[in-house]
Amino acid sequence: MPGENLSRDEARERAALLSVDAYEVSLDLRSAVGDPVGDRTFRSVTTIRFRCGEVGATSFADLIAPSVTAVSLNGRDLDPGEVFDGSRITLEDLAAENELIVDARCAYSRTGEGLHRFVDPQDGEVYLYTQYEPADSRRVFANFEQPDLKAPFRFEVRAPEGWTVWSNGVGTLTDGVWRFAETKPISTYITCVVAGPYHYVTDSYRREFADGTTLEIPLGAMCRKGLAPHFDADDVFLVTKQGLDFFHDHFDYPYPFGKYDQAFVPEYNLGAMENPGLVTFREEYIFRGKVTRASYEARANVILHEMAHMWFGDLVTMEWWDDLWLKESFADFMGSFSLVGATRFTDGWITFANRRKSWAYRADQLPSTHPVTADIRDLQDAKLNFDGITYAKGASVLKQLVAYVGQDAFLEGARRYFKRHAYGNTRLGDLLSVLEETSGRDMAAWARSWLQTAGLNSLTPEVRVGEGRVLELTVVQEGVPSRPHRVAVGLYRRTDSGVVRYARAEVDVTGERTVVAELAGAEAPDLVLVNDDDLTYCKIRFDERSLATLTESLGDITDPLARALCWSALWNLTRDGLLPAADFVELATRFAHRESDIGVLQMVLAWTGSALVNYVPSDWRATGEALVAQVALRDLRAAEPGSEPQLAWARFFASSASSAEDLGLLRGLLDGTEKVAGLDVDQELRWTFLDALASHGAVGEAELAAELVRDDTASGKRHHVRCLAARPSAAVKAQAWAQVVEADTLSNALVEATIAGFARASQRELTAPYVEKYFAAIERVWAERSIQIGVDVVSGLFPAYPVAGAELSVLEAADAWLAGHEGAAPALRRLVLEGRDDLARALRAQGVISQG
Repeated sequence: MPGENLSRDEARERAALLSVDAYEVSLDLRSAVGDPVGDRTFRSVTTIRFRCGEVGATSFADLIAPSVTAVSLNGRDLDPGEVFDGSRITLEDLAAENELIVDARCAYSRTGEGLHRFVDPQDGEVYLYTQYEPADSRRVFANFEQPDLKAPFRFEVRAPEGWTVWSNGVGTLTDGVWRFAETKPISTYITCVVAGPYHYVTDSYRREFADGTTLEIPLGAMCRKGLAPHFDADDVFLVTKQGLDFFHDHFDYPYPFGKYDQAFVPEYNLGAMENPGLVTFREEYIFRGKVTRASYEARANVILHEMAHMWFGDLVTMEWWDDLWLKESFADFMGSFSLVGATRFTDGWITFANRRKSWAYRADQLPSTHPVTADIRDLQDAKLNFDGITYAKGASVLKQLVAYVGQDAFLEGARRYFKRHAYGNTRLGDLLSVLEETSGRDMAAWARSWLQTAGLNSLTPEVRVGEGRVLELTVVQEGVPSRPHRVAVGLYRRTDSGVVRYARAEVDVTGERTVVAELAGAEAPDLVLVNDDDLTYCKIRFDERSLATLTESLGDITDPLARALCWSALWNLTRDGLLPAADFVELATRFAHRESDIGVLQMVLAWTGSALVNYVPSDWRATGEALVAQVALRDLRAAEPGSEPQLAWARFFASSASSAEDLGLLRGLLDGTEKVAGLDVDQELRWTFLDALASHGAVGEAELAAELVRDDTASGKRHHVRCLAARPSAAVKAQAWAQVVEADTLSNALVEATIAGFARASQRELTAPYVEKYFAAIERVWAERSIQIGVDVVSGLFPAYPVAGAELSVLEAADAWLAGHEGAAPALRRLVLEGRDDLARALRAQGVISQG
């Protein structure tokens, strides 16, 4: 649509002209069930009351809908055919005070954008939910779709008989209509409706404050009826209450949005969304089979991340998507901060260092890297900026900020920020001003270094030793720009009880070289760990002796955070081509089984798989795969029966298996003829084994169909589709390609599953013919499909696994497309650039192209 991609300049112009007083939205969702007559749509009637600062001016409202029945502006009927172009409604001759009424037919979504409609294959029930970020509420009701035009909302919903409906406010059912309490002033993208025969569990939270007031918050949690037997709502409520206590303790601003519902919904594109009073999550956070502690920790982190948004994002909202970090970076940091401070997951900073920062490090080395405070020209830019920079790098920078200004000053700044800007919109300067007040630090200089410049620094120790003592230890900073880092430098030595830290110094690293005077005279170390305790955001490098110590004794490091930091640093060296990928694989085969933190173990195993797929030389890949499969089976059998490491090794063995013997073992574990003591092959693990067997042609369509009968659920359907597409057949690949590229009939979840099955590194010869087809199709796909599906197709089908000897031709094809499509959508070009850069990095590590 011509006006669908709202620009920043248009949004600023509209915000300068208009202010919104209230929305009333009426939705009729009874068409969600039964046989549709023609296209399935629903009625949406919106009344907007707003003011205009320039009488007689022209502006527009946003709406993406198949049709508009009627438009009324200040009692004047407008011709929908003249004022509505498919995405915008032109509003001419505005008065000082205005009332706009729009009656439209809106479309249910199958892409997870707008109002998503899902039919559960298990029981035929229909479930609805909305997902709007950054700008899809206009697919459900007419509005001014930008974050700085906040207003109170009233929703009313007509739904099929027997359904329950939820929205941001408390709802009541009267005469067949669900009516919801008016919200506080909020942005359009965080309004929400969830409707259907959901399984719903309730609880409550009570808080007494020092001034004698009491806050009571009704709690609710819901999922599809088919998932109810697996729904551990008690644990969800436990983390929720712990989080509310933590944020009340630290923010000094009571939760402002009344109730607190949490909906776990099907076919969700995101991890979760912070709609005030009604947070939505992907239902994969309800575990159908056995998972490790790391999965529960991840869910708790997401619950707390979204809760932090109630203050950072919902109460105080960025003015435009340039400052998306004002909510996402803070929520990402606060998720880990509260996880460690309030829940049983007290090792959350280890996960942050090992997993979240890995995401940031990758994103910050792509050609599309950007400052934490980004330049967001339009909504397509905004969609792609929900990335590792905005989330994980921003959170890492905030962790550095806490070390820089002190935790007390940081939290006091947050408290003043909430009180000063409640229900308003902010920019970078609004936050910096309160932090300057509370810390006395020059926040402008800090912001220039950390928030307004892109790129990643590396810190390397240089150690001069004499007579067994440190003569001088210098931290060398590389990368542009040079930044101020508050770091801890740890010295470690080998002992009979392991590699332990015996000295530590905190120092401000500034410029290219910083001498750590406090460590002069210390006993000469076996290992120097720059950024010990993970205070700053950087790539850690090692001196020669430290690297030798890790090669010999990585598993002997007694501190789990230090060990996790070393694994992460070694992985960065591998990705940068400074450590041969085969060496990383060999380290993993020797030391991974000694890892005590299950999340770190799972991350190391994932990195090992990635090293084999992307970074080892092609002529060593088969050798490496056989070695890894052998070690995975060894450690699977050696793991404590029924333990979390056993489950992690079982999944890793399945991903590594390729020989007839290994595949035979997987078959035996499925049919019960083989056993591993303590290993429960539940339904989810069955699909993991079947995926491996399907990708190697060891099971066919009939066996996969039989498994779907056994697990005829929404989850089973996704697994089945992925396994079908994973089979090593040219006809299978052609069918999968046609389903996601040529047709537009699959839901977002099934598009994702089909792509995951199609793009297998072990099937490079089968996917090689699609390189040319990919570059011929992507511009059309981007133009014709929703942005979410476009991102899935362009990213998921990028030819990342070229056949040995043909690697350069893929790079050349990417370069030719980029050169020939300079006028393509910037967001599309960004995705191709990122795929091209990942491939080039892999080829440099393999030695196919030079490091230059």
